[in-house]
Amino acid sequence: MATKQVTELKCGALVIGCTFDHRVADAHSANMFFVSWAEIARGKPISYIPCFRRSLLNPRRPGYYDQSIDNIYVFISSLPPPKLVDDPKPNEDSLQSRIYYVVSEELNCLQSQATSSNGIKISKLVSFSAFLWKLIASAEKSESESESGSRSDSNKRCKMGVVIDGRGRLTLNNNIKADHELEKYFGNILSIPYGEASVGELNAMHLSKVAELVHDCLKGAATEEHFLGLIDWVEFHRPEKAIVRVYCKETDDETAMVVSSGQRFPVSKIDFGWGRPSFGSYHFPWRGQTGYVMPMPSTSKDGDWILYMHLHEKHLDFVESQAPHLFRPLTPAYLNLMP
Repeated sequence: MATKQVTELKCGALVIGCTFDHRVADAHSANMFFVSWAEIARGKPISYIPCFRRSLLNPRRPGYYDQSIDNIYVFISSLPPPKLVDDPKPNEDSLQSRIYYVVSEELNCLQSQATSSNGIKISKLVSFSAFLWKLIASAEKSESESESGSRSDSNKRCKMGVVIDGRGRLTLNNNIKADHELEKYFGNILSIPYGEASVGELNAMHLSKVAELVHDCLKGAATEEHFLGLIDWVEFHRPEKAIVRVYCKETDDETAMVVSSGQRFPVSKIDFGWGRPSFGSYHFPWRGQTGYVMPMPSTSKDGDWILYMHLHEKHLDFVESQAPHLFRPLTPAYLNLMP
């Protein structure tokens, strides 16, 4: 179930918020809901009739999955019990949320820097993920050296996961009707492959090499076979509950984060009757120690990004100080909300 909240700000702007349980719906499903909600508010026909046909994701008989899926997911029953936190106040190790905007010129420049001469096409999302991965590794190296006064522990692992939507990967035996229903499927069809490297390795690599690591990580999971195997893996291990491994901090982990693309957020279609929104973003306030980053399309300038970041405060401070040209704090002026 979704809970809505409408709040009127002092400046006269109207804010509409809606919460979702990620076990019920992913971002694609939420987008369909937002567009339908706006259409109902304006008395228009619903353009996205959701599909709840779970049989679209039935396992194969016999089932099969690649062993690589065992490396991406871990059973919740195998994890240690969560630590009890007596003090609910934020501490220096807690995750904080900040929102930035990234101009298209900087994204194009970053993509150019991340592209090597080997012919591999590097997307803006992969380029950004690689840059952030390398930047966070630099933050860990800098902090460790400042605290110890010597060389940092460069063997500590730093993980980067990227969310992949399976709707564009599955063809369901070339059944056009089923493929159409899959596009409107309300639920979760996601996978989160991740790469890992040591702090020392990431600091020593050129950005283009880190981008290749991200690209290779996605290449193995952005296939139909991966998602068919994931469905079979879930069925084979039922009723065990599992979680993406990158969300679980292990002994040798220094830090971990996940980047999820919100570029398909249909902000121009979410009009409740008072015009196109000036701003749209997601918020991911969970209690884990894995960071979460969501780039979304800007409503102010085509090609720009609105960047929601939920990371450790020390990491947010570091990226702001080291790359202020890329991470620009979101302001009313940028959103054209100044009187």
